[in-house]
Amino acid sequence: MSTGEIPQDLTPQQFLEWEEQQSERYEYFDGKIYHRTGITVAHNTVCLNLGCEINSYLRGKPGWVFMSAMKLQVTEDGPFFYPDVVVTCDERDEGRDILQYPCLVAEALWPNTEAFDRGDKFAQYRRIPTLQEYVLIDCGQQSVESFRRDNSSPNTWICHFYRPGSVVTFDSIGLRLPIDTIYEKVRFQ
Repeated sequence: MSTGEIPQDLTPQQFLEWEEQQSERYEYFDGKIYHRTGITVAHNTVCLNLGCEINSYLRGKPGWVFMSAMKLQVTEDGPFFYPDVVVTCDERDEGRDILQYPCLVAEALWPNTEAFDRGDKFAQYRRIPTLQEYVLIDCGQQSVESFRRDNSSPNTWICHFYRPGSVVTFDSIGLRLPIDTIYEKVRFQ
C-alpha cells in the first residue's frame, strides 16, 4: 500500500490494526476511514480551554478528561471517533486506550466538519448508553449548544443554547463555566 493511501471497507478489527501502524489519526464510520485533518487556532484554543477547566474541576473527584488524541468506540463494531474533548467517570474506562463509557463529549465546530458533527456523528454518539451530554462549540463566534439526555425519556435530547455573557452548565459533571472562559484568547476572524 503506498503512503497516503487510505484503505476502505475494512472490518472494525482490521481498521484498529491498520491505524496502529499509522503516524496520524483516523476515524472509522460506516466501514469507511476518514483522516483527521488539521485544526485552526480558535478550534485548538476552545478545546484546550474547556479541557483544562474540566480537568481542574475534576481534580480530587472521580472522572477523567481527554483531548482529541483519545479514541472513543461507540459500539463493539465501531464507529471509532476522536472527540475534541471527552469525559468519562466510569471505572470501566480507567487505563483503557479506547474509551467506551463517556458521560460528556464536546466537539468544536468548523466549516468542513459541522454538518457531520451535528448529524451523523451525533446520531452515533446517542447510541452510547452512558453519554449524558453532547456539546457543540462554535469556533466562529461565542455560541455553545449543549444537548442533554432527558432522564425521563432516554431517547429524547434537550438542547440548551448559550450566547455571550452566559454561564454554560455541564450537568453531566456538575460544572458551571462562564462562556468567556471557554473563548478566552480566541480571536474571531
